Amino acid sequence: MNELRTRAISGILYITLLILCIYHQYALIVLVFIFGLVCMAEFKKLIQLNSYWPYAIFAIMYLGFGFWCITASPGSGFSEAIQILQVITIFVHLLLIKDLFSEKTIPLFSTKRFILTTFYLSSSFVFLVLIANNNYEFTPKLLLGAFILVWANDTGAYLIGKNFGKQKLFPSISPKKTVEGFLGGLLLACFTSYFIANFTGTLNFTNWLILSIIVSVFGTLGDLIESKFKRQANVKDSGVIMPGHGGLLDRLDSIIFVAPFFYLFLKMFPYVP
Repeated sequence: MNELRTRAISGILYITLLILCIYHQYALIVLVFIFGLVCMAEFKKLIQLNSYWPYAIFAIMYLGFGFWCITASPGSGFSEAIQILQVITIFVHLLLIKDLFSEKTIPLFSTKRFILTTFYLSSSFVFLVLIANNNYEFTPKLLLGAFILVWANDTGAYLIGKNFGKQKLFPSISPKKTVEGFLGGLLLACFTSYFIANFTGTLNFTNWLILSIIVSVFGTLGDLIESKFKRQANVKDSGVIMPGHGGLLDRLDSIIFVAPFFYLFLKMFPYVP
């Protein structure tokens, strides 16, 4: 019971802090920057990278794009720069998915460690801020909707998987994840998308429904990939900053993997209330 209470308190504090900052543009940029630094420290330990360069690269990328998106206007070159970053980021994410299914361990040669800290972690936090600044205007409800879909997917997967899960989804990496849990998470995320569409006044229901599928699929893959990194590092959690939950990367692994795909959808389809 004490562990459950600790987990609930730290989770509530995390969600409260996020919601308090998400509607204030500069507060959100600062909060996500701090989240990124903490996750970078945890991830560097997982991949055994002893260098301070990833922090510098993250700061330059994040602050550069973060503040550029606030001041950018059509024709400023911002859109083209983001497209280039997005192509590279999604390519690296797809390589990680390939490694998840085809490799016993994710190859971590020296160059790949820096590629991962740059285009798996750093650029994903850039896209979190870009989601909240879509189409050259501050749109925090889009980012909040993305987080809510991740939480709905995690909740549905946990409840259904715990009570009805039998068929293992990826037993060699995450023995507790089941096919039934994945489907339960997908169902609850799809159900939640209806309320997000009606109460946020952002995208229409069809768009949020498609995004709920994107979040469920890529969020689950992001969770599995981080679990594989932890298994390779022979650790249970990425850190200890959140009592009862582990590390901050353990809480954000799904949303940071989803972010570039979520933003790609926003760019491919019109912003329709």
